[in-house]
Amino acid sequence: MTEEKVILVNEKDEQIGLMPKMEAHEKALLHRAFSVFVLNDKNEIMLQQRAHQKYHSPLLWTNTCCSHQREGESNIQAGIRRLYEEMGFTTELKELFSFIYKAPFDNGLTEHELDHVMIGRYNDAPQINGEEVESWKWMSIEAVKKDMEQNPDIYTVWFKIIFDEFYHYLEDHTI
Repeated sequence: MTEEKVILVNEKDEQIGLMPKMEAHEKALLHRAFSVFVLNDKNEIMLQQRAHQKYHSPLLWTNTCCSHQREGESNIQAGIRRLYEEMGFTTELKELFSFIYKAPFDNGLTEHELDHVMIGRYNDAPQINGEEVESWKWMSIEAVKKDMEQNPDIYTVWFKIIFDEFYHYLEDHTI
């Protein structure tokens, strides 16, 4: 199996190359990524707990799904693909905003991403992929904010950053 490549970009989100995912994370190079927030009719976020065998951030809680676009794939196509691969369902997604962040991990890897944040709606239980996801739950946006303040160590580094951006976006926009 060939290692998946990420799309290297400049700060304007213009593609400047491709690189194996691990190498991009080792070198902390800026690359395109996406984060999906799925909400139900009660405006609760579907959170996932990363599988115990993941090479970084195992068993930590994070947003519904996130990953990297493939070459030639739109942000929405990538989000729908990965949502199905990890959570076992599809739903319509809408892109809300994008921003750049940099988050180092304890294992020497660094996420340096131009992240496209998307939202979708869904009310049923997912059919999680056990290779990717350990567990899942619904939580209200305010409960996530409060729990993240009280228990920061149970959340992924990137989710804390992305959730903060998402939360502030919601303060200024109706979804």
